Amino acid sequence: MTRTSRFLLALVTASMLAAGPGWAADIHRQPPGNFKKVSTLVKLPDFIPGLGTLYVDPATLPVGPFLGYDKQGNLVNVVYMIPMTDFQGYKAHENLGASLPPLKVNHVDVNYNPGHPGVEEPHYHITLWLIDKAEERKRMQQ
Repeated sequence: MTRTSRFLLALVTASMLAAGPGWAADIHRQPPGNFKKVSTLVKLPDFIPGLGTLYVDPATLPVGPFLGYDKQGNLVNVVYMIPMTDFQGYKAHENLGASLPPLKVNHVDVNYNPGHPGVEEPHYHITLWLIDKAEERKRMQQ
């Protein structure tokens, strides 16, 4: 995948964050009830440096969205984990994030990952950051 296509994918993904129905709780302080802490689903630590404490609706695996919270319990990112086979097979992922309320994205990172518990096959993390780079560096350290 070229650098340009990754950038375009990230922009499209960021633009897909749309309002979801019936949001009673503040997602910025706690994940929706159908989201589970990733560390209770697979063998990963509660807090992952660079991503935070991740929550996901198991029905959306492996793609997500994964909600990343800092150590103070603030939502700081939304991560999608897109398998390489989906890219290679030209699989579309439409309407990602439609189940989330509107979120203001500060910046987007796209990073390759060779696989980890829960998403074993090689994939890309598309991370929509809700905080700026300086805050990201401070809050996402171990």
